[in-house]
Amino acid sequence: MSDVRDWKNLSDSEWRVTLDPEQFRVLRQAGTERAFTGAHWETKTPGLYRCAGCETPLFRSDTKYSSGCGWPSFYKELEGANITRNEDSTFGMVRVEVVCSTCGGHLGHVFPDGPPPTGERYCINSVSMIFESDE
Repeated sequence: MSDVRDWKNLSDSEWRVTLDPEQFRVLRQAGTERAFTGAHWETKTPGLYRCAGCETPLFRSDTKYSSGCGWPSFYKELEGANITRNEDSTFGMVRVEVVCSTCGGHLGHVFPDGPPPTGERYCINSVSMIFESDE
């Protein structure tokens, strides 16, 4: 999927052709999948997690851990600033939203309650990612 497209300026109709309805709802409308239902929340296979919108690399499986929250959790993003953080004050809370730096797709949120060495917990929607196995 990754090519020379101007990912951040695709129209909703262009995204609807690229993404399935659930991916569109989460990635383009900042939705959230139900906890404990996503394809990747229990995955333990070694590999690379990429943005489902534009295939930008986001996380390695060796930074994934079981946080018990029901979504895939990572304590560290890949090097290279592939994730942008934004303040999110929806639903009467103040959180830090994480989006793909390439396409602007909503991935989830990051919280300051993760394990060492970062102390961060990236709580990411499975539908926002595609998984590429090392095996």
